[in-house]
This record gives sequence, structure tokens and C-alpha cells, in this order.
Amino acid sequence: MATFLRSWRRFYGENPLHLLSVLGCFALSGYVVSLVYTDPSAIWLAIWFLGAVIAHDLVLYPLYALADQPLTISRWARRRYGPERPPRVPAINHIRVPALGSAVLFLIYLPTITGRGEDALRFTSGLSTAGIFDNWLLITAILFLGSAVIYAVRLGVAARRSARDGAEI
Repeated sequence: MATFLRSWRRFYGENPLHLLSVLGCFALSGYVVSLVYTDPSAIWLAIWFLGAVIAHDLVLYPLYALADQPLTISRWARRRYGPERPPRVPAINHIRVPALGSAVLFLIYLPTITGRGEDALRFTSGLSTAGIFDNWLLITAILFLGSAVIYAVRLGVAARRSARDGAEI
């Protein structure tokens, strides 16, 4: 049994109970959708959901990891080869969070940014799509600026703390 578990972990990467719980979550989600969504085209919703999961895991996650590599490598190089050890405030999440927020907003507003949703937007709100792209750029700039300000404050607090700890020694 131990060799089976080791080979399973080498193949799958986790305990067999992990796969069982994931499959159970999918089954529960499918059951809830079948109760709530009684339309005969529910099978297409399930196919779309499964396709979205596969597309995320096989396409988007490797892209996330690939985009994250320069940040991780630069952090490693700065710590390994820097002349003096800088205060430990990782910048990774201060870049990831606004980038993720900007990407999600871009996907939400993609039809209106490209002009394909103008009729629906005009029908529901009476507004046109003019300026939607500019607003998205402004929101993206605000997200990155806010994250930079928070990072600068955290860096200042860490530098003050390390200077104070160095003076007490």
C-alpha cells in the first residue's frame, strides 16, 4: 500500500483523497446546477464549466507561472547577490493584486471596450461605450498607484524597524 501511495503521489502530486474530494465537489456542483437550472440546455452549461476549468488549469495557470518568473528570479537575485540585505518586504503581491484586478476588469468590460456590447449597454443604461477603455486604464493606474503607495509605506516601516533593531544591538 505504501508503494502505491508513493507512486500515486509521484503521478498525481497529492493524496488519493484529494482527487476524491475534488470529484465530489464537481458532483455536488453539478447536482446543484441541475436543481437550479432546469433548462434543457443545462448540459451545455456543464460542458462550458468543464471547459473553463480545463482552460484555466492547462492554459491560464502556466501563463500565470510564466509571468511570475521575473518577479521571483529578481527577488532571489537581490537577496543572494545584494551588497547588504534589504528590508524584507516582498513586492510580488503588490504587483500581482493590481494586475489581477486589472485583468478581471478587462475581461468583464471586454465587450464594451471592443464596442460589441454597445447596443445592450445603450438599451439597459442609455449610455454609450465611449470612454470605457479610458476608464479601465484609469482604474488600472489607480490600482497600481495604490499598491505602490502601500508598498512604499511597508518598505518605510520595515526600514525604520531594521534601523531601530540595529541601533539597539
